Amino acid sequence: MNKFSKRLCQGMAILLMASTLSAAEPTVELHKTKAGTEFATWGPLPDQPKPTLFILAGTMESTLGSPYFRQCGNQLAKAGYLLVSVDIPCHGKQHRPPEPTGLSGWAYRCEQGDDFVADNNGRLSQVLDELIAGGQTDADYVGVCGTSRGGYLALQYAAHDPRVKGVAAFAPVTDLTVLNEFKSRAKNEMVQSLSMIQNSQKLAGRPVWIVIGDRDERVGTDAAIELARSITHAGLEKGQQSQVDLHVIAEPKGHTVPKGSTDVAAKWFLKQVGTPDSSPAK
Repeated sequence: MNKFSKRLCQGMAILLMASTLSAAEPTVELHKTKAGTEFATWGPLPDQPKPTLFILAGTMESTLGSPYFRQCGNQLAKAGYLLVSVDIPCHGKQHRPPEPTGLSGWAYRCEQGDDFVADNNGRLSQVLDELIAGGQTDADYVGVCGTSRGGYLALQYAAHDPRVKGVAAFAPVTDLTVLNEFKSRAKNEMVQSLSMIQNSQKLAGRPVWIVIGDRDERVGTDAAIELARSITHAGLEKGQQSQVDLHVIAEPKGHTVPKGSTDVAAKWFLKQVGTPDSSPAK
């Protein structure tokens, strides 16, 4: 190989490497608010306000690092959305020994009178406050989504913070007492107060999207249907137009997100929440 051919091959290799790097997916980046709340973004923080989607599932790294748990965020990122996550209660750095991890930790906190939902809502609002103040999030385009237990927290956060313009819940927990971890605690006052159906009034007339399999015994298909109906009834009683979009889909695997749901949810978000370039009527 002569010098020219060798240099040509080297040049092509460099171009190929550069192309590969530019096409590479974003990585999970960790941040902290001035008050110390940790959060993550999929890719770097932007230098201008962007539509923002909070995504909840488990730890922030595992949520944003997984195409499955990013759900419709995969499509919305391509439409210009900033994807943000936090560790949900009893997961990652939000685990407080000696409490159990995961859903058993939630049950433990309820027994201790510790409102884990209020804690999570507070941290999310603090992150949103800072992203808006820092010019990274456009306050007119904020959504939240989540899977299973993350779907429950997404619905809770939407009910808590009116700045959320739309919420999508994938195979969500809606009634804690349906979960095995809570069945022996069904009469606990905090467990009862944290049922999503208690927030029907706060979600009445607001854009809510839910998908669940037709035989999800883990989180309860019937419970999800009951929540959707309750939100609709609450809106009708106020004379508001219902914006609940419920999908019950045949899913023989039980507790999983039915195939094709993310595309439907992404289109719904773009219609209901929109982007600065193509936004719904306000």
